Amino acid sequence: MKIRIGDRRAVGLLAVILSATLLLSGCTPAAGAKTSDRTEATTPFSAEITGRLNAALAEAMTHADASGAIVGVWAPWAGVWTASPGTTTRGGHEKLSTDMRFRIGTNTTAMTCTVLLKLVEEKRVKLSDPVSKYLPRVPGTDGITLGQLCQNTSGLADYTGQLGSQFVNNPTRDWPPLEVASAGMAAARTGTPGAAFAPSNTGIVLLGMALEAVTNENWATLYKTYIFDPLNLTATSFPDPTQLDIAGSHPHGYATSVGPDGAPVCAAVLDETLLSNSMAGVAGGAVSTLSDLKVWAQALAEGQLLSKKMTDAQWATIPAGAKAQSWQSSGLGAGQLGPLRGTEGSIPGFLSASYADPATGLTVVVMLNNSSAGASFATNLALRFAAIVAAAPAVAPATAPKIELPWSEADAAQAVQAVAVCPPAAAPAG
Repeated sequence: MKIRIGDRRAVGLLAVILSATLLLSGCTPAAGAKTSDRTEATTPFSAEITGRLNAALAEAMTHADASGAIVGVWAPWAGVWTASPGTTTRGGHEKLSTDMRFRIGTNTTAMTCTVLLKLVEEKRVKLSDPVSKYLPRVPGTDGITLGQLCQNTSGLADYTGQLGSQFVNNPTRDWPPLEVASAGMAAARTGTPGAAFAPSNTGIVLLGMALEAVTNENWATLYKTYIFDPLNLTATSFPDPTQLDIAGSHPHGYATSVGPDGAPVCAAVLDETLLSNSMAGVAGGAVSTLSDLKVWAQALAEGQLLSKKMTDAQWATIPAGAKAQSWQSSGLGAGQLGPLRGTEGSIPGFLSASYADPATGLTVVVMLNNSSAGASFATNLALRFAAIVAAAPAVAPATAPKIELPWSEADAAQAVQAVAVCPPAAAPAG
């Protein structure tokens, strides 16, 4: 999904060989992930760069009204920076740590679409297959293909427009996939299939239903087989919808209450930690950690899990909407911002973003524990971090690459402030 800098909402924006016990019905084992031979820096950035990163994060936490954040930036030629400032609860005393788990929201979509591409490799499905082939009893899918669901060109409205306030105000309700998808399908279409880019969780949920029908497997198994095990993402999971808490050590997640008119109620901040991920399903229901998201971001950007043909298909991007800038484009389940490839995440309680440059290895992962500002907030913060370190000098014997970013640190800093929902002065005391 692509984000237009300054907008308040999204514009569109190692190897493990699986044992036979993990085989999908009728398919072959998922291939192990390709590994990168890039040498990564293990030393911290300079004090000057570290100070700028810390200052940018502190400012963002204020604008997000977040009690905590977990972030990391890796520049193989220059250094690393990870941080987990703040507390696990508003007004609390328990400090965050960089190994804590959190909900990754719509970052999950890229994983779902990567599973689709793996099934295409196995000749189980085609990107051009009509959705109706696998969901014949679901009305309203005529003319829509599996590939269009991941490209966000299905023409289906995003159901969060109809149900978002209910998700925030009643986070523990269990939502059947067909119910949330039906809400989006009942709304006005954003265009005819294949005609226009418009992000739609509705389409991703339908894709999840279709691929379950193809494989006769649930998504916890599909992710484990095709994503988690090949990349050794041991701290990443797709919880059952009835598992309301986050397993293991984790921060609480918060969101501004939403009024009947859909507007945020800045004086009322809700604890969204106990939540059924059924509101997002395969569009946003996974849980992960900083280190696992780093591995995933790099694997996604570099196509480590896919053949060259399918990697090219995933990154055959289109403009991310009519209002998108020229450097913002959308692939299958993920987006490209300048040289960075990746995704952003939003689910009540948490914002996140994970981006990597396949050419240089520059990687940025961001999490804040207040979702009120929307996923674009996390992406804009990630872009600010990238701008800070892109010109970092190399540590011998490495050589600094030339990275041309179509945004500046000032651009990204302004965008972070622009998408904040509640001004810092309006935020309630912790």
